[in-house]
Amino acid sequence: MKILHFYRTYYPDSFGGVEQVIRQMVNGSAKLGIDAEVLTLTRDIQNLEIEFEGHKVHRAALDVEIASTGFSWSSLSRFKQLASEADIVHYHFPWPFMDLAHFACQIKKPSVVTYHSDIVRQKYLLKLYQPLKSRFLNRVDRIVATSPNYLATSTTLEKYQDKTEIITYGLDKSIYPEPSETQLQNWRTRFPQPFFLFVGMLRYYKGLHVLLDAVAGTDMPVVILGDGPVEAELKQQAQQLGLRNLHFLGALPELDKVALLQLCYALVFPSHLRSEAFGITLLEAAMFGKPMISCEIGTGTSYVNLDQETGLVVPASDPAALRQAMQHLLAHPEQARTMGIKAALRYESMFTAERMAKNYQRLYQEILEQRQS
Repeated sequence: MKILHFYRTYYPDSFGGVEQVIRQMVNGSAKLGIDAEVLTLTRDIQNLEIEFEGHKVHRAALDVEIASTGFSWSSLSRFKQLASEADIVHYHFPWPFMDLAHFACQIKKPSVVTYHSDIVRQKYLLKLYQPLKSRFLNRVDRIVATSPNYLATSTTLEKYQDKTEIITYGLDKSIYPEPSETQLQNWRTRFPQPFFLFVGMLRYYKGLHVLLDAVAGTDMPVVILGDGPVEAELKQQAQQLGLRNLHFLGALPELDKVALLQLCYALVFPSHLRSEAFGITLLEAAMFGKPMISCEIGTGTSYVNLDQETGLVVPASDPAALRQAMQHLLAHPEQARTMGIKAALRYESMFTAERMAKNYQRLYQEILEQRQS
């Protein structure tokens, strides 16, 4: 069985949550005998055909980017060719150019869409895109929601419940690097006190401005790993608040991320808008047995992190509630340790890459059999 994944960004150009999920899908399905390849866009026009972790990554030159939507006219012919060689085309939503490519290339192959998120921010552009989006989602064979929470709260997905099913994300711990004791000790020396960790792109929906307000006037150490569009304004806010217990590390290699996940006291994940559909970082924290603090936004974050079981869930955009949750975990280390253990057990039972890959293998087979009949 040959699968073509199509998404606007992918490794090694970009390291976001959707890219991580596609990576885990491809690696996990390879262990089941599925040949999966990825087509994506890139600014690196010198290397359009590469191999990443044993699978092919086909890349087309990015021509222009409008409202986070990449366009590539050269990708259309490549997409049509690669789709003709695949048994199933696996789309990753949202990416309006992808919908356009589906119809422009007259794709007739069986298709599945993993619905990663609603379109939240571009409300006016969404009105223009709505007819194309509806036509595209009507045409594909199956849609996958990534959590029961998101399926229950998405006004788009409720229109397609008859062909939508839930397959949650999963991670393979074995593909994460293992830091040496020397590397761990270096980070212990730098951050000797119990610290809270945030990992992710610094984007508008991550709620980091709320986190900064929450730790103002306290001595709770917070380490922020990642970079992104709102980094400069967050640093300005931290300076205005006089925060000396906040540490911006920027983007670091995977090895350092793993070391910090292993050493942190807990993960703090203050995303406050529905653009945060799941939270891969939450899964990573659970995988490493860490308690979590997240916000209730009606998405998969509260499916990964169960309030009072694997961590604490607080109201969104509420600095006082977030501060109280962080102080509570620090004041109750035994409870925090128990939550971390339960988080790891929940990961093992529900969120492994093997489980995700087997569910997609079953879905692929169902789609092919349905088309044949």
